[in-house]
Amino acid sequence: MKTPKIKKVITIGQGKLSLEDVVAVARYRSKVRLSQPAKEGMQKSRSYVEKLLRENRVVYGLTTGFGKFSDTLISQEDTKALQWNLIRSHACGIGEPLAQEIVRAIILLRINALSLGYSGIRPETVETLVSMLNHGVTPVIPEKGSLGASGDLAPLAHLALVVVGEGEAFYGGERLPGGEAMRRAGIATAVLEAKEGLALINGTQVMTAIAALAIWDALNLADWADGAAALSFEALLGVKDALDPETHRLRPHQGQAEVAANLRKLTEGSKLLTAQGEQRVQDAYSLRCVPQVHGASRDAFAYIAEKVRIEMNSATDNPLIFADEDRVISGGNFHGQPVALAMDFLSISVAELADISERRLERLVNPQLNEKLPPFLTEHGGMNSGFMIAQYAAASLVSENKSLAHPASVDSIPSSGNQEDHVSMGTIAARKAREIIVNAYYVLAIEVLAAAQAVDFRGAESLGEGTRWLYERCREQVSFVAEDRALSADFEKFARYMRETRLAAGLLQGQHPAPQRFGRV
Repeated sequence: MKTPKIKKVITIGQGKLSLEDVVAVARYRSKVRLSQPAKEGMQKSRSYVEKLLRENRVVYGLTTGFGKFSDTLISQEDTKALQWNLIRSHACGIGEPLAQEIVRAIILLRINALSLGYSGIRPETVETLVSMLNHGVTPVIPEKGSLGASGDLAPLAHLALVVVGEGEAFYGGERLPGGEAMRRAGIATAVLEAKEGLALINGTQVMTAIAALAIWDALNLADWADGAAALSFEALLGVKDALDPETHRLRPHQGQAEVAANLRKLTEGSKLLTAQGEQRVQDAYSLRCVPQVHGASRDAFAYIAEKVRIEMNSATDNPLIFADEDRVISGGNFHGQPVALAMDFLSISVAELADISERRLERLVNPQLNEKLPPFLTEHGGMNSGFMIAQYAAASLVSENKSLAHPASVDSIPSSGNQEDHVSMGTIAARKAREIIVNAYYVLAIEVLAAAQAVDFRGAESLGEGTRWLYERCREQVSFVAEDRALSADFEKFARYMRETRLAAGLLQGQHPAPQRFGRV
């Protein structure tokens, strides 16, 4: 997994946004600016919109109502009021606010989509969004209320409210009325013109922002999953033959080969691994099939990351303005199905990493399965319970993930008088995937701590070079459990360490550099 290169300023409109760019802006508050070509493209599109207004043409969302009201004509003098009514009426979000890092990603992606020059919005309105990012004005966007088609209408309307000085926003550590937050930040609020309200709220940027941060975290999780598995593999005296490259050559899934290679590199030099028939003929699936299971998730992540990158850099507005062709096309680029399916796939593939991790954890603590380690990894069983209930906690999270992994995208409820008769539920899918990832980090943290505890009984000096590096990082964070203590804080601390620490690529190539850590701003 690549370490993010935190740029001080990201220019929008000079190429494609990357996942690293989204993370840099959302989590590390990198600044953004619009390129001159992007401004010129938006101005050309805007000039064409103004021409359509002068000609009194019938254009969806410009001189008509929305959704089922698309056949209702709006007079030219009412087109501005139409935009204000749109964002006020559509601000129907429910629940707790989305995390501020998600909202920052939403703003970035909305700027990027608008900068493509097909939405008919004025450059100065987009510059207002740029100023909000750069000065730390973060709209309060309730997490629930989007059907994922037409895009993320309700949550994006809450973003648009702050643009015009309404709604609520976080600024300087306070939750304030939107107008007050903008005033304190020294940002002039926008006065929307025709088409601009629709341009601000019609798109998939909420689900895509959640998706971008989620897949970034999942890619890091995959590296930690390989590290956890390698440490458990050694602690349980795993049969190394299952990692032989010849086996994986005959089933050439890329992810499978990667994981097998990672485990070989991490365990290189180990005195704890066994040969086939030395300790036993073969291991249980949770050890023997790590390359196949982890590898399938890695392949899924590669597919998901590609879909998210495409969506991040797409025009998802409706209608789309093609000024050079003198055309306005009302289509369906706002429909979130590509993201919805990808996020349901992410939920399943991350849940499986946690699922197999919990099974390895069970083998570490169960005296009938753990190759003569102390029961529940405690020296004084009975008086101490050791990691007994740690496995309960992991099992609970894994079970919760199974419920959360039910696909959201298979559901659809018609809306807008049956005009919008198939919706994606993509934002629900993305939110669920994010929650599963959080749970999975805890499960893997518990496994790593249990494996480190087991290694202390085996002798850490017998570890492979890479697993010894991981073991040492673990012990820097959490000490050996000699007597029972409340483990919740240990799990929390190490899960946070994992989320904020990207296993450097060198570690999975047989090198052992210092861990790459990035504290969030």
